[in-house]
Amino acid sequence: MSITAAIKQEARALGFEAVGITQVSSEPTGSATGDQGKSPLSHSEAAIPQRLFDRLTEWLRRGYHGTMAWIERAPNKRADPAQVLPGCRSIISLGINYLTNQRADEPPGYGRIARYAWGRDYHKLFDSRLKQLEQLIHRLAPDAKTRAYSDTGPIMEKAWAEQAGLGWIGKHSNLVSAEYGSWLLLGEVLTTLELEPDEPATDLCGSCTLCIQACPTGAITEPYIVDATRCISYLTIELRGDDTAISHELQIGMGNKIFGCDDCLDVCPFNLRAEPTQERAFQPSALTRAPHLQELSKLDESTFTTVFQQSPIRRAKHQGLLRNVAIAQRNLKPS
Repeated sequence: MSITAAIKQEARALGFEAVGITQVSSEPTGSATGDQGKSPLSHSEAAIPQRLFDRLTEWLRRGYHGTMAWIERAPNKRADPAQVLPGCRSIISLGINYLTNQRADEPPGYGRIARYAWGRDYHKLFDSRLKQLEQLIHRLAPDAKTRAYSDTGPIMEKAWAEQAGLGWIGKHSNLVSAEYGSWLLLGEVLTTLELEPDEPATDLCGSCTLCIQACPTGAITEPYIVDATRCISYLTIELRGDDTAISHELQIGMGNKIFGCDDCLDVCPFNLRAEPTQERAFQPSALTRAPHLQELSKLDESTFTTVFQQSPIRRAKHQGLLRNVAIAQRNLKPS
């Protein structure tokens, strides 16, 4: 068995439903000029890191990142894995299915939490499995260097997952798998090993625009481009400050959502085919599947910390969650 095959076999044994490999170009990134006569956001024939750099810097130029200043830091490093792990020659992209067979319960007075946050924080699940996969790589190739991330490092992981064949980036900017839909959480292992690459995924969105039509705040400004400053996931998770930080128009668009948003995913035809996960870590609690707004509004900071200690929801912080709950309550009041 080749090293590539052994790595894939181990990845699946560890519980990664999706695994694919792409090779990393050794060409350095340059300036964000794009191809002559083409938009920097369009496909080009340049090396992949250069294309990613061009797309990222144009997105930043438009201010679509909002207050997420960390994305602005070293965009060339974010686009080029060889600047994260010197000598990087391959990326092992990995996905874990988080779709459960539960449905959100939203009677009057209840809010909505994005599916990925229904269970325990996925970072810990990924970290454990990624470390075990790295250990295997080091046993097979002691001189190889590796670095692993699960949404925690300067890696444009959706783009590399697309190149590795896990799925394609849909018009909502999320990865879409023909088998798992958009219900894949992603991680990756960078390595100096030159592994056998998989075929990149083919975009199967076609003429479908359901995700664009479904976005309640118009955050998908054009196919494949999302203005994060209008996205409910950004507004309810990343954006700090009280409700004055969110325009009245966007507050209305948030509806009853208090942490993240699945609207553009729920309408995708490929998501209707996906099978639910058996992973216990992603199963919802009564609180996350049906969050009672009045009860949440009374949470003090200590209780918030205790209740959401093992949950992705803690990222919104206590004040952020209370702000989101208050907006949802106003939106649900009879006019």
